[in-house]
Amino acid sequence: MLGTPYPIGELGKPWQQAEKDAWLVSQQIKRSYHDDVLCRFNDYPSTFKKIQYGELKYKDNQLADKNYPLLAFVPSNWQSQLPTILITGGVHGYETSGVQGACEFLLVHASGYLTAFNLVIAPCVSPWAYETINRWNPLTLDPNRSFYKNSPAQESANLMAFIASLGVEFLAHIDLHETTDTDDTEFRPALAAKEGTVFSDWGIPDGFYLVADSQSPQASFQKAIIDEVMKVTHIAPPDGNNQMIGADVYQHGVICYDKKALFLCGGITHAPYVTTTEVYPDSPKATRDICIEAQVAALEGGLRYLKQL
Repeated sequence: MLGTPYPIGELGKPWQQAEKDAWLVSQQIKRSYHDDVLCRFNDYPSTFKKIQYGELKYKDNQLADKNYPLLAFVPSNWQSQLPTILITGGVHGYETSGVQGACEFLLVHASGYLTAFNLVIAPCVSPWAYETINRWNPLTLDPNRSFYKNSPAQESANLMAFIASLGVEFLAHIDLHETTDTDDTEFRPALAAKEGTVFSDWGIPDGFYLVADSQSPQASFQKAIIDEVMKVTHIAPPDGNNQMIGADVYQHGVICYDKKALFLCGGITHAPYVTTTEVYPDSPKATRDICIEAQVAALEGGLRYLKQL
């Protein structure tokens, strides 16, 4: 099914700067990164150290300066003999449970895993997009397609520089995301308009699923996460073509992408165990709290599996 024409640009013509400017002017601040995220860390476990690894500097749709500190947390007592795990949320800022799930895990659960791992947690990689409930940054760039050398996306470039500065190899990377109805009603139509292509609606999976790395799928790792999440919420079934979001189902609740080839956040390390969570907050079977609980369950399922290696 073809989507309706997007209100910015002309059908079949890629956007130029005028269209990108028109898109930015149409965006509005809808919630507060300061209130929803930064203030949650006024008090956090002493087992972690807070690091500001960068700052986004943007102008909003009224050309006012907007600065966003980028936060990450590392163990206060880094133990070099332990494997290191990366946890990221909010690479797509509009995907709320990815941000809030990372925050909840850090504040309540993470300290219990520090005897087994060094945990590096970046709870909100794209705070401007969090505030405006967007997939893109103000330059109409998708940070989760921008993890490459000399990236023009500040969100991606700052995170890559921070990860490189740690000078460690990672055992695993779990990246927390959502798939929402607005993927098909707003964000993918906007992308098609920007690129001068035609949007085709493939439907949104109803439930939780994972996106493994096609270069290292790690089926048992993915299954351990799915099994834990099933205690909290339902797992998305495949469509009639045995696919989800246009990709073949690899195993129950799991599809695969080539993380590095697509410049995804999941490709920024050489970790052998990588996955991206996807919850569906618009499901009639889900709530905001269930989605956050599912993100935490995914992290705990993955970490418990890794502890047994």
